[in-house]
This record gives sequence, C-alpha cells and structure tokens, in this order.
Amino acid sequence: MYPQRGLPPRRPRIRENVNEAIRAKEVRAVFPDGSVEVMPTPAAVRRAQDLGLDLILIAPTAEPPVAKAMDYGQWQYEQKKKQHEAKKKQHVIQVKELKFRPNTDDHDYEFKKNHAIRFLKDGNRVKAIVQFRGREIAHTDLGRNLLLRFAEDLNGVGLIEGQPRLEGRNAHVIISPVKQSAPPKEKAEKQKAPSPQPESAPTQA
Repeated sequence: MYPQRGLPPRRPRIRENVNEAIRAKEVRAVFPDGSVEVMPTPAAVRRAQDLGLDLILIAPTAEPPVAKAMDYGQWQYEQKKKQHEAKKKQHVIQVKELKFRPNTDDHDYEFKKNHAIRFLKDGNRVKAIVQFRGREIAHTDLGRNLLLRFAEDLNGVGLIEGQPRLEGRNAHVIISPVKQSAPPKEKAEKQKAPSPQPESAPTQA
C-alpha cells in the first residue's frame, strides 16, 4: 500500500452574514420576544447566543442593517422552502416544434393539432414547420395554406405571430398561447347564489 499523503486540515465553512461574520458595526437586532434594538453587532451576537440562537443578517442594505436572532438550521430550511415554491411557480416558456409535409393526411394533421392545443394550454409557443422535399419546393403555396389553416384551427387557444416564412426548404409560423381570462369573482358568486323566491302574499283574516 502507498502511504497516505499528508492533507491540510479542512477549514470550517464560514457562514456568511451569521454571527461573527457580520461586518456591520451595529445592527437593528430583532429578538424572539418581539423586542427590537439598535446595538453593536458583537453585543447582539452575544445576546442571541445566550438564548441558544444565531444572529442572522436578513436586511443587509437597511440603515442600520437588520439582523434577527433565530435558529440557523430553521432559517436555512425556510430559505430552501421559499426557493422551492418560487421555482414551482416559475414557468419557462418553451418552443414546441411540429413538422408537416405539404401533403400531410388528415389523421396526422389532427394528431399534431391536438398536440399543439395541449402545448399552448400549457403556456408554450408552437412552431409549425412544413418541409419541402425535391420538387415539392415548387409548390410552396401548399405549405403556406396548410400553415394558415393550422393557425386558424388553433384560434381561441393560439395567436399567430406574423405570416408564414420560407427559409431554405422549410416554411414555418410561430403561434403564441392566448391568455385565458378568468371570470370575475362577483360574477361567479352570483352564478352560484340561488335565485330569490317570491314572497307569498299575506292571507286576510
């Protein structure tokens, strides 16, 4: 066996903006009991540690910077949870390509149209491409008409961006999703509410 090489001791990872790593001379310290006090940073760190907590800088650009006494592990968990929720809400718009031929049959056309509807409802853009092979390039009007028909069939869920363009042996068009407007809240509540019953006339004695 080869002798192990001497490795330098691993340095502990420095937590940024926590406890002694806070560089501000004084902070507006927030404590669990609700008290807020502007005080020198070392004193705020000691008070937080006396409570078994860490002093974490949460608003470094404020004057003075705001630091909060809390558990560092809990703070990390909350930060990761916020990032995860933000990532879930974030939607990356993609361009989905669908390829046709000038003589695409009806079955293939309907199949790809249904795919386009699903892509558009998911908030993505659709790029419809007609590919010309050999002598088909002499009939670019067939491809153009197919693309215009395709965009027309997607009316209501998609909006065509410009006119079909011919590039090389391909013609294409871009279709963007149409934002669906939700019905007003008041209108929806009125639709759910039962219609009032007419009052019966009082009987005469």
